[in-house]
Amino acid sequence: MIEQFVGTWRLDSSENFDNYMKAVGVCLATRQMGNLVKPNFIVSVDDQGLISMKSQSTFKTTEIKFRLDEEFDETTADDRKTKTVITMENGKLIQTQKWKGKETSIEREITDGKMTVKCIIGDVVAMRTYVKA
Repeated sequence: MIEQFVGTWRLDSSENFDNYMKAVGVCLATRQMGNLVKPNFIVSVDDQGLISMKSQSTFKTTEIKFRLDEEFDETTADDRKTKTVITMENGKLIQTQKWKGKETSIEREITDGKMTVKCIIGDVVAMRTYVKA
């Protein structure tokens, strides 16, 4: 059910995100900016069922549009070119990105009115929590 994710979310807390960015290959300057910004995360669905996820901050705004279970080309906020697929499993929105022999997954879940975002690459896990704006 994508509907529970629809809306504007504000970053509330972030744990271990610097180590996660380092593990995916983000340079120091970009990581420093990434640790400072508190982006809004906006999810919407259009009439044709196309889902939009937008990360908006004073530093950078990125947006992806996709359909569940369909692979697409994504350019991430740190300019990685990935093959991405987003699925819905047990109420979790799971985004899998593959590039240059690497893979990361981003699991988004709504719990107690908050959106928890678990970013995983190898044995590095970052947790970010968003609240509805």
